Amino acid sequence: MNATRLPRLHVITDTRDGAGPNHGSKVPRAKFASRESDLPSGPIAVAAAALEAGARLIQVRPEDHYSDRAAFDLAASIAELCDELGAMCLVNDRIHIAQAVGADGVHLGADDLPLDVARRILPGAAVIGGTCREPEAARAARRAGATYLGVGPVWTTGTKTGLPEAIGLAGLAAVCEAVDLPVIAIGGITAERAAACREAGAYGVAVVGAISGSDNPERATAELLEAVGEHRFQTGSGGRRLEDA
Repeated sequence: MNATRLPRLHVITDTRDGAGPNHGSKVPRAKFASRESDLPSGPIAVAAAALEAGARLIQVRPEDHYSDRAAFDLAASIAELCDELGAMCLVNDRIHIAQAVGADGVHLGADDLPLDVARRILPGAAVIGGTCREPEAARAARRAGATYLGVGPVWTTGTKTGLPEAIGLAGLAAVCEAVDLPVIAIGGITAERAAACREAGAYGVAVVGAISGSDNPERATAELLEAVGEHRFQTGSGGRRLEDA
């Protein structure tokens, strides 16, 4: 995929609390204009708020306690929301769930199916993100067919356990210089840090807590979009689309 078509802000669902994905409940488009307190709680509501603010990529990341059925229900609901606004939907780890809901692609970590295997079994246009933290791994991911790289953690984060030591902006810059793929920085990202990641060479950022943990996910999304230079709307025959700032 051409980097210009890949959104710079990747919003990742937070499913750590074990409460379930609203059991597949839908958030109708009409409710986007309502106060956030009117929306059901949980990852679907946060995704809806982020999309309303202008986010154009949601990554569904079902934690291990999610059964395949629960992961499917969550991904199907969010994929439907994304489809309504022309946004991308990726599924973390579970390729079969991505296929089942017609997602745009997947994001894979070191313990998931190899990137080259995913590239063989998914459609040619599928977006495939690969996790890495150093230049050689980034070059290997590129050879394996990655569309973009998720690089980090740049800063320490509490939204995922078992992560290695943070690589900092210097480590991020080293990966950015090593490959010609879009690099999406992740780990402890805030609006202020998102701007710093862009200065270090990152194409964009991925966030969990900065949006899902906010009292106002819509406003937090808007701030992050502005920080990565993706915050203006243009209306045309194809509907709303984001422009780079």
